[in-house]
Amino acid sequence: MRASIAFAALWPLCSLSAAAEHDAAVVFGAQQLTPQEQKSDALDMYLSELKRREFDYDFAKTDAESKRLRDSWIRPVTISYTLNRQNPYNGQGAPETQQESAVIAIDQPLFQSGGIYYGIRYAQASWEVGKLSIEQSERRLIKQAVELLMQIKKAEIGIEKQRLQVANAEINLRQKREQYESGQLDSGFLNNAVIQLNLAKQTLIDLKTAKARLVSSFESISDLDYRTAKIPFLALIDKSRFLRGTIDLKLAQRQREQERYNKAVTLAKYLPSINLQGSYNWQKQQGFFFVNDTPVKSDSPETAYYRYGLRASMPLDYNSGCDYEAAKVAYLKSGVVIDDTRRALRSLYEQVMRNVENFEAKIALAKENESLYAELLSDTKEQFRAGFKTQYDVDLLANSEKIEKLNQRSYAIDRQLELLALYEKLSAPQ
Repeated sequence: MRASIAFAALWPLCSLSAAAEHDAAVVFGAQQLTPQEQKSDALDMYLSELKRREFDYDFAKTDAESKRLRDSWIRPVTISYTLNRQNPYNGQGAPETQQESAVIAIDQPLFQSGGIYYGIRYAQASWEVGKLSIEQSERRLIKQAVELLMQIKKAEIGIEKQRLQVANAEINLRQKREQYESGQLDSGFLNNAVIQLNLAKQTLIDLKTAKARLVSSFESISDLDYRTAKIPFLALIDKSRFLRGTIDLKLAQRQREQERYNKAVTLAKYLPSINLQGSYNWQKQQGFFFVNDTPVKSDSPETAYYRYGLRASMPLDYNSGCDYEAAKVAYLKSGVVIDDTRRALRSLYEQVMRNVENFEAKIALAKENESLYAELLSDTKEQFRAGFKTQYDVDLLANSEKIEKLNQRSYAIDRQLELLALYEKLSAPQ
């Protein structure tokens, strides 16, 4: 069930054509999927089985606690049984006596000035708050898993780019060495080339170390193999739809309902209430009496009786006003929280959109640079065939062109990371 909810939440965000363009895996799209495929493709698959089971238990616990709270106005039926034995006249040869009794009793509220009704509604609101809170935590963890996987893929691109940088540094060193040996350069330029190569190699080692840390973090919350796992492509989402469908806003609205019903329940505690009381009683007693100083056992007959009635009550509590005022203030605050949440979500959306535009501009610039390097490479190859350029020149430009292609993929992942912040806030449609 949780898988289908995650599928329903993200399905409108996915784009088949854009995913293909950026070599990203399509987790959802307009294609027809079987229920089993939908379940296997849902984003909660990025979480480990243990994490998913934890959330399932959290939901089950919330359901149980909500039912208990909903039915808390139903008082328990008390059943008791008592057995007493004594021998106070043992010194006079009297036998042991025994007394048994049993009681079944109820004290059930029938009317609490609206407290029963509002208590049930409060329980329902509490269940929705609990469910959304768990869903919010689940989304946050899913976002963390997907984010780590995206960062791993970006780190792999960075490592690939750095290998090309190392290759360029090696080419530069060979060029400087040949120029030094031919007397065209002094040793300072050769030393700088050696330093640049060493720095490039050290950076490559650092990138591999950083990737290993990301892999360790990912494997702690996911069962997927990062080497074969695909990242989803998240498409842009309309601002109005985003603001309507966020978990944060729904949670704030449900919390306001919860505080409204809690205010009513608090007031009802200090208003008149009527309870139905009743009991069924049973008793059996053994005794004795003395005849000529001789104890004679005597059993009284069993007795059973019932009683029932109504009890009306109303507490006069000095702190009732303060208690109700606190509940009222909490309810008023919940309205402010909704407005503040809307403002924070608008700010988040606008910031993400600005960042997305910046990364799209970087992608466009990288494409321009790729085209420029492709043109230069084509010219350089012709000059190399004519004997005016060296193989070093061809290799340097070829590597630079590859780096710009990798930059586009890296910026595309950055763009996805920005949109992932919006997905984290989205709730499943109700």
